Amino acid sequence: MSWQGKILRVDLTSRTCVAEPLNKDWRDACIGLRGLASRYLFAECDPRADPLSPDVPLIFATGPLTGTSAATGGRYAVITKGALTGAIACSNSGGYFGAALKFAGWDMIIFTGRAESPVYLWLDNDRAELRPAEDFIWGKSFWEAEEALKERHGHDVKVAGIGRAGENRVRFAAIMNDRDRAAGRSGVGAVMGAKALKAIAVRGQRGVSVKDPARFAEVVMEGHALLAASASRHSLTTYGTIAMMSKTGAFGALPTRNCRDVTFEKYEDISEQAMRTPPAPGRRPNLVTNKACFACTIGCGRVARIQPDHFTARKGKRYTLPQGGLEYESAYALGAMVGVADLDACTYANMVCNEEGMDPISFGVTLAAAMELYELGVISESETGMPLPFGSPQALVEMVAQTARAEGFGAELAKGSRRLCAQHGRPELSMSVKGQEFPGYDPRAMQGMGLAYATSPRGACHLRADPYQSDFTTADPAVKPPIVKDTQDENAAIDSLGICAFTTAGWDLDFMARLMDAACEGNWTKERLLKAGERIWTLERLFNLAAGFAGRDDTLPPRSLNEPAPSGVNRGEVCHLQAMLEAYYRLRQWDDQGRPEPALLERLGLPALTE
Repeated sequence: MSWQGKILRVDLTSRTCVAEPLNKDWRDACIGLRGLASRYLFAECDPRADPLSPDVPLIFATGPLTGTSAATGGRYAVITKGALTGAIACSNSGGYFGAALKFAGWDMIIFTGRAESPVYLWLDNDRAELRPAEDFIWGKSFWEAEEALKERHGHDVKVAGIGRAGENRVRFAAIMNDRDRAAGRSGVGAVMGAKALKAIAVRGQRGVSVKDPARFAEVVMEGHALLAASASRHSLTTYGTIAMMSKTGAFGALPTRNCRDVTFEKYEDISEQAMRTPPAPGRRPNLVTNKACFACTIGCGRVARIQPDHFTARKGKRYTLPQGGLEYESAYALGAMVGVADLDACTYANMVCNEEGMDPISFGVTLAAAMELYELGVISESETGMPLPFGSPQALVEMVAQTARAEGFGAELAKGSRRLCAQHGRPELSMSVKGQEFPGYDPRAMQGMGLAYATSPRGACHLRADPYQSDFTTADPAVKPPIVKDTQDENAAIDSLGICAFTTAGWDLDFMARLMDAACEGNWTKERLLKAGERIWTLERLFNLAAGFAGRDDTLPPRSLNEPAPSGVNRGEVCHLQAMLEAYYRLRQWDDQGRPEPALLERLGLPALTE
């Protein structure tokens, strides 16, 4: 129960859509969403294949709690080989699309091949059909495509798809849904674009069953009460994730101007308070209200607008209308990382990323690398087409549009910071791990996050581990490895359930196991979830090793390792990665090259995958 028990295989080359039963053994071992889809990817993808080739599957996956009444039970994920990194990619999204896919009767869709001409997938419950996208929605932004599909199929339809960034194979293109929700990282949108697949439009009306409806309802109500009483939940509701700006800004953990610093002197201008404060008497603030995803009782999403007389309004008047606003990560990347303190310019750039389907983190960090290259004289205005100094809101809003269309210097930024910096002979200026750009936490100020970045299978990521409390309490690197390892396993399990990571504001893994046990067949406990999380983490590691990654790739940029933090609470610190990494490998039961040991694979039931 709770799983629908079937997946849809779509061969874009032959234009066929075939249903098949879900593999129950893999489901029981890897749960759903991130874990189960990774198991399918490992079985069906050559890890050394070019991510943009027809041979690489693109998987849309739900979890067992997706579509249920469990708080935040609307998550889905896209799993493939990342166009940005060449590593395994799992990008998670909220909104309403995931629940609609589950309501239509599907646990997962696996796309293979490449369409001869652009198409979209129309799912009307269990009826699946590929339809032409050319001369209809291909060449349009995601917003335009979503509106056109709703006009054609009905406004109850939910859509996931790409904008022009995905069509142009921008290496960090995202897959969007519900206008401003995103499977954002690792370039999953570029993989979709390479398959000439514009969108999935789904009408789902079948609902989801659970094993024990009465017990499940009781646990769901208990979960609502736990979240309602949580101070962390209240902060997310009131301020959104951008509340972190004041914390990292004051602490000195906010990567600034391509990590030249860890403190942005103008962070308050792009903070949660700035969003809520009118810029002048009689003016409206940037923030309009908050918003929530399917079944969510948190509502961390922001709805914002740009001042109608700001110069960004001339770039796109539609952005003065209320719509998805800044989160912490977009505010960091489009603000502090490029030295821009103009709230409207940051909001505008974020809205372009939403409309065109582009990861604002990777875009902002790549632009920051370009700005440093420009200020060092490595690249010139003749190449960039305009001045690119740190702090320029004009450069930010111009380059975000160029990048989405892969035009002008934007075509260079579309490659991502690793490729851009290597091309100009300065690879050390790319603030990335395994090719994926840093989120908004500097590893010199937050040692645990540094270890988490270095060991994340999809490259630098702030969501694969949870060392935050420890990092804001102590800089002692000795305590970080067990925290990082344990929370990586826990987060891998949570990412496979179909609920949002922010439920940890009020729930622990014991409570999540109770939800699972009431919803799904089998005996689900905290211990079983943790073991599944460890299995998923190890599976992702095996994929990356087979793709050509090794222990040498579990590292950070030289700036994080050799240049002491110039300010902040941990001024003078570098990230002490090597000592943490050795202890982490031992805890993981990996050898000194970062390879899982046979005993670990045997315990997790994974030895056949290495044969």
